[in-house]
Amino acid sequence: MQNAVLQNFPDVQAIYRFTNLSRHAIISYPDIDFDQVKLTPTERVWLAQTCPYFPPQYLDYLENYRFKPEQVHIEFVPVNGDKGHIEMTAEGPWVETILWEVPLMACLSETYFTIVDNDWSYDGQEDLAYQKGKALLEAGCVFSEFGTRRRRSFHTQDFVVRALIKATQDLPNSGKLTGTSNVFLAHKYGINPVGTVAHEWFMGIGALKGYESVNDLALEIWETTYPNAILLALTDTFSTTAFFQSFSKNPARAKKWHGLRQDSGDPLDFAPRAKEVYIKMGIDHREKMIIYSDSLNLDKALTLKKQADEIASFGIGTFLSNDFVKVSDPKSKSPALNMVIKLAEVDSKSCVKISDDLSKNTGNQEVVKDVKRLFGLPVN
Repeated sequence: MQNAVLQNFPDVQAIYRFTNLSRHAIISYPDIDFDQVKLTPTERVWLAQTCPYFPPQYLDYLENYRFKPEQVHIEFVPVNGDKGHIEMTAEGPWVETILWEVPLMACLSETYFTIVDNDWSYDGQEDLAYQKGKALLEAGCVFSEFGTRRRRSFHTQDFVVRALIKATQDLPNSGKLTGTSNVFLAHKYGINPVGTVAHEWFMGIGALKGYESVNDLALEIWETTYPNAILLALTDTFSTTAFFQSFSKNPARAKKWHGLRQDSGDPLDFAPRAKEVYIKMGIDHREKMIIYSDSLNLDKALTLKKQADEIASFGIGTFLSNDFVKVSDPKSKSPALNMVIKLAEVDSKSCVKISDDLSKNTGNQEVVKDVKRLFGLPVN
């Protein structure tokens, strides 16, 4: 994502905004210190070898990149002594602020579960992760670990990745772990760093260039930026309905892109809809892949695997990296924080996200209504 912004929108200014959807959760003020984080020479060599789609110019930029803590503005609203609610934004060049989302969310989650909520334990967690990995592999699932942002802690994600790797070693001929979205852990354990285009790519381009052709333009710029990478289209930024309206008008692009990513709405509806769209374009849907990444657990993944079979794969996050129970009541979940950091503005233009849960929109509500009207979606 950062490389794509660097190549195409290097001068755009951005604002990211944090929203805590778990309003019952009172958060302690986070201790954030990122100004010494940097890409090491050894990591750069590995990244160049592992991700050949990154040009040397980007690796030069990344090696010299340093987080600027002054870009992050945190307002702490006390509720109970040193605990309360957080209002947080990151403001600055898009190419710089784009890297704040993941570490800020991970830091907030770990702070919360270190200081505020201690009613949980690591006991048995690594074996639980192993058993989950084993069950996925035995079912023939192809999946990746996507749990960095909302993980319980770095320690949790570390042993989860280690456990999943052990499961693949014990079951080498069944299913596949394709990698992890945590590049540090991918380097540590010698597995692939994986990811796809994010909602903010479509959100930013829509705000900057207009929404009439936003899906087609976002795909065009992305494939130009990454001509030799696997191309997986995220469909739901402004609803999958709007995406398919655009996608179906360009069979050549649909043939070029390797698959689609489902991230909201009813996942069981997605594969049949995608199949219909591909068939109408004269494309064999069996040659494409579908990545499911919306709040997956084991049962949901296995159900989708049965439906979509060989074309389905899964990006599994919180279910792997933040699945705990309360020590005081082992029958009750210790829920992960429900929080997001979303792109709010680019060059003073509001960014919005509709998704396939049409009542769960983010961004300026007047812009949301305008975009819904444009795509023929229900406004209320």
